[in-house]
Amino acid sequence: MRLYRLLTIIKPKTIQHYLAYMVAGLVLIQLAITWFLISDLTSNLLKEQIGLRALQTAQSIAHMPMIRDELLRNDPEGRIQILAENIRQKTGATFIVVGDVDNKRFSHPVPERIGQTFVGGDTGPVIKEGRSYVSEAVGTLGRSIRSFVPIFSQDGEIIGFVSVGYLSTSVKKSIAEHMNRPLIFIILLTLFGFVITACITRHLKKITLNLEPAEITNLYLERGAVLETIREGVIATDHKGEIRLANNAALKYTCFYSAELVGKHIDDVIPCAGLKHALTTGESEFDQERIVNGQELIFNIVPVLKDGAIKGLVASFRRKDELDRISHELSSIQEYSELLRGQTHEYSNKLHTIAGLIQIEAYQEALDLVARESSGYEDIIRFLNKAVPHPVIAAIVLGKYNRAKELKINFHVDRESTMLDVPDWIQQEKIVTIVGNLLDNAFEAVLEQNKDNRNVFLSFTDLGNDIVFEVEDSGPGVPPAQIEKIFEKGISSKGSARRGLGLYLVHQRLDELGGLITVSAAKPGGTLFSVIIPKVRCTIV
Repeated sequence: MRLYRLLTIIKPKTIQHYLAYMVAGLVLIQLAITWFLISDLTSNLLKEQIGLRALQTAQSIAHMPMIRDELLRNDPEGRIQILAENIRQKTGATFIVVGDVDNKRFSHPVPERIGQTFVGGDTGPVIKEGRSYVSEAVGTLGRSIRSFVPIFSQDGEIIGFVSVGYLSTSVKKSIAEHMNRPLIFIILLTLFGFVITACITRHLKKITLNLEPAEITNLYLERGAVLETIREGVIATDHKGEIRLANNAALKYTCFYSAELVGKHIDDVIPCAGLKHALTTGESEFDQERIVNGQELIFNIVPVLKDGAIKGLVASFRRKDELDRISHELSSIQEYSELLRGQTHEYSNKLHTIAGLIQIEAYQEALDLVARESSGYEDIIRFLNKAVPHPVIAAIVLGKYNRAKELKINFHVDRESTMLDVPDWIQQEKIVTIVGNLLDNAFEAVLEQNKDNRNVFLSFTDLGNDIVFEVEDSGPGVPPAQIEKIFEKGISSKGSARRGLGLYLVHQRLDELGGLITVSAAKPGGTLFSVIIPKVRCTIV
């Protein structure tokens, strides 16, 4: 329970905590391992050095003639003890023992033990084989590291040995003294590690936009949820153009699986989309039409920039027919709304006029106005019901008729016109876009004319193999220099402020339907737009 509370208290909450705990753990582990290795290495080195020093001291003593002579004489005067003690005090050895082949001592730091048997049981090789070596054993003074060197007579016979030793406790104390310097080095190394950790933490905070691990996790989960709720396909790439992210909608449009798509180059997945352009120029593109796997898609492409450098791009795309369907619904609603608005405004004016005529008792004029307005509106409705049995197309003509009356424009529809045979493959909303924008363009062209010269004519026919529309106005006409450019986006003969889009949309829809449009001068003045749409769908082989 106490351990759980401790872990709860030290639970990391920030990147600094994560790194601090990680570095602290690594440092502790490294410290323990380093300390163990250094201690072991230092201990072995010191033992080896002490053993070597003891062996050299023993060799020096074993080769002294006086030691050999006194050992042969059984050292009656104790000269070996005097010499051994003098050398022991100068070298710092714990003991120097000179013994014969029977392990009898002739010298010892404790004089009472002279003449006694050497203890330890490790004198066999030096007495029997005449070999010099270093061993560690327990003697009368305790565990010690001691060397053995044989003493030979002049005839080469083994007559004894010299043993120089150092207590293991003294060696351990010496090891502890030698470990102070490595400990200081380890502490400094640890402090340096924490400084490096602080620098790394600052850099990580910078590249993670000061977000903490929990926040990054939440953002990642939220991003996945948001991407999957978007019906548009979304693809994100790095600066090389390799795909790093794609939602399910993107997989559906590109006909790939997730494992296949991520990591591929964008040109291998959507070769005709032109996405590489945004990576090289850093320019965004919006509402661009591309064909991918036989599907017409609308692309929005935005490069990812950081400090002015291109880090990648994000592209969203959706099928064009879905947008066209929405556009159709919106266009229909707008046309009906315009129709109702025009009718409301016009009838409100007419009602006010009739009310005024009644108040001044001009009853006949009121009846004439009612009959005239009723006959004109009923006439256009009867005509459209008979000649145009397509509600969407009829609605746009009727809406523009009311709009023209509101603007005081003489809008004439050729009563010989017919629109009975419209093939099913021709989407009526595209015809609405074409006719609506041409009539709007004609209305604007005649508004600056005097009231008697505000004339717009509409005729249409579906006889033969084509559907033909003609819109003629009595405006000032299109300058010859602009005839080739009026269908470009943003080009208008009436200025550039929020204009130049209507005829551009007309041209786009005609391209989709395989149709064409011509512009010519009308007589005695104005412009004639002629639209031809083939009834048979054009197929490209």
